[in-house]
Amino acid sequence: MQKSKLTLYIFIALILGVIAGYLYNVYVINAINTRIANAETAIKSVNASLSGYKDTTGIDYKMLVTQKVKLAGHIKANQSLREDKLEGFTILSDIFLRLIKMIVAPLVFTTLVVGVAKVGDINAVGRIGGKTLLWFLSATLVSLLLGMLLVNLFEPGKAMHLTLPDSPIGADIQKASITLKDFVAHVVPKSFIEAMANNEILQIVVFSIFFGIGTAAIGEKGVIVIRAMDAIAHVILKITGYVMKLAPLAVFGAITAIVAKQGLGILSTYAVFIGEFYFSLIILWLIIVLAGYFVLNKRVFTLVNNIKDAMLVAFSTSTSEAAYPRVLIELERFGCNNKIVSFVLPLGYSFNLDGSMMYMTFASLFLAQAYNMHLSFAQQLTMLLILMLTSKGVAGVPRASLVVIAGTMSMFNIPEAGLALLIGIDPLLDMGRSATNVLGNAMANSGS
Repeated sequence: MQKSKLTLYIFIALILGVIAGYLYNVYVINAINTRIANAETAIKSVNASLSGYKDTTGIDYKMLVTQKVKLAGHIKANQSLREDKLEGFTILSDIFLRLIKMIVAPLVFTTLVVGVAKVGDINAVGRIGGKTLLWFLSATLVSLLLGMLLVNLFEPGKAMHLTLPDSPIGADIQKASITLKDFVAHVVPKSFIEAMANNEILQIVVFSIFFGIGTAAIGEKGVIVIRAMDAIAHVILKITGYVMKLAPLAVFGAITAIVAKQGLGILSTYAVFIGEFYFSLIILWLIIVLAGYFVLNKRVFTLVNNIKDAMLVAFSTSTSEAAYPRVLIELERFGCNNKIVSFVLPLGYSFNLDGSMMYMTFASLFLAQAYNMHLSFAQQLTMLLILMLTSKGVAGVPRASLVVIAGTMSMFNIPEAGLALLIGIDPLLDMGRSATNVLGNAMANSGS
């Protein structure tokens, strides 16, 4: 499938997915959503009644508690039914994402070993790594700062006027750990096989660097290993071409499931927040492209054109990992040094998630505004620095952005119940974040 046709098919799949999702929501899912909403309203009413009781041993109080338990079970049963109804669509994207994950770990290992072995000199590897990390930290700081500035400018949370909850109510999202021990455990592998099985990119990178340096150090004997790894990498890239032919089906399934589950109404309810966030992403895109322009001049637009289908895949499936193999191919076609790309791109997927970084400050301060909590400039800067550190330890964690935000909110006494505002629309926001992450990593590699 030619690249131009693939992009066209992905775009058509996007449109068809929105239409199919809307129709499926109206005729199938809407009734289930109504039952869930009614039960949630009833639980709020029961909670209000329970708060008026001082005696918790009375029959009326116990009856209300029993009613609340039944309503909660009703919600859970309907949520399970909704997932079953959407299973036919989600399985399309699940198959594609599984195939991509099957490719990513061996592709990172083989290309990185070849890249490091060809560089050969451990000092050269250190210099490239140092420059790369400096670029990533700068990009992270710019993204976080931009999110902070724009959320203060737009103030999307001001219109919410939420009251602070009397009791802490969680949103069933674990908090990010920022201990040094946990970070080291996440980075340093205890088993290469385990790292491959779990797609732990950072751990694979660490082992691959050691393996590549060791291969280069043994001289002539290592040439056979390099040739073998290079051949395997090309085989995997060929497999990538086959897998990418399934991208339009995956896009259709993912978009249909999101729209069918949430309905187009979710867009109108959160229109201001979603609109301002995506406008902020566009500004970040312009900054990223401008940074690339200083290095590549007019060729930067060629690069953007080359990776547009990879960005569409990331946007539609809400994961930048799905675009990894395609980005690797396009960067090498663009003329980037393959040994640099194979070294820098895996690191970027752990340390250079520009879209996710901006979202973290944008969303955290949005929730503070929603609860009418004023955070001083010094507090906001502190939050920015905390997010900069904690975000580096959760690469590969499901819903990583929400996990980091949950951990940060508690430090500034922002009620965790506010996360419920984000959970419903997070898949829509994650689409933009993922596409931005792809663009940021492509520019980082072209500038290295």
